[in-house]
Amino acid sequence: MEELKAGSNLEKVLRAGHFAFTGELGPPRGANAEEVRKKAAFLKGNVDAVNITDNQTAMVRMASWAASLLLIQEGLEPNFQMVCRDRNRLAMQSDILGAYAHGIRNMLCLSGDHQQFGDHPQAMGVFDIDSMQLIQMVKKMRDEKKFLSGADLDEAPKLFIGAAANPFAEPFEWRVHRLAKKINAGVDFIQTQCIYNMDKFREWIRRSNDMGLTEKAYILAGVTPLKSVGMAKYMQGKVPGMDVPDAVIKRLQGVDKKKVAEEGIKFACEQIEEFKEMKGVAGVHLMAIEWEHKVPEIAEQAKVLPRPKVD
Repeated sequence: MEELKAGSNLEKVLRAGHFAFTGELGPPRGANAEEVRKKAAFLKGNVDAVNITDNQTAMVRMASWAASLLLIQEGLEPNFQMVCRDRNRLAMQSDILGAYAHGIRNMLCLSGDHQQFGDHPQAMGVFDIDSMQLIQMVKKMRDEKKFLSGADLDEAPKLFIGAAANPFAEPFEWRVHRLAKKINAGVDFIQTQCIYNMDKFREWIRRSNDMGLTEKAYILAGVTPLKSVGMAKYMQGKVPGMDVPDAVIKRLQGVDKKKVAEEGIKFACEQIEEFKEMKGVAGVHLMAIEWEHKVPEIAEQAKVLPRPKVD
């Protein structure tokens, strides 16, 4: 994995062999910058970088690049997300150049949730290119100093390129080959879907190791603490590609109702402890959905503090 000049903190942490710990922040459904800053305060000092989602679940929110700039002002490193749903290749490339010019150094390339699931189901889905092509386009801009058209660009955006992987979607046999395609397209790091089925994840990472994929890209295991039994059941039954075993739900049902969230955090921390020792896992991506205020407690309990300082 080639080192990037003027690279990101996340890239430096991973290259130095530290166990990375990233967080996530959903921009607000309005123009309130203070809402971003308030959430950012809980993440500062506890994570190496922060994913800024791009109109997640196809709901209109503050632009990912704009919230990323607010994060930089607060002394945090953003991981700027871009989905293929809302922009054509011209808009994507201009946003990438603008984001880099403002100091953004990480980018996560995603297809995006279909607009029919959001608050503007009549919106036209662009999907000019898919996530695989987006990865290739960013790599071309970075490494070849060329636009997707083949035309030269003046200053290359030296971004640390990321993508998502779902180890649980069917057919399971194909998941590791999908990962290989993204790595071959040019990703530097991968963040996985939320993991609850540990047995299936162990098998997926074993196959990834066997194919040599974990030596070509850094894999960050996705962790989302469960707040309630209702949340666990919703994820099990309503969220495509999510795998929540019955045993996890029974575990939450087995504690006092007032202590379910505490048990959810305990399970998440147990996962993180195992991921630290798991071959092929380079870090954890913590998605504390609208629960940013719990991140300091989770980071402390999972023994991932202090975060490393790298030059």
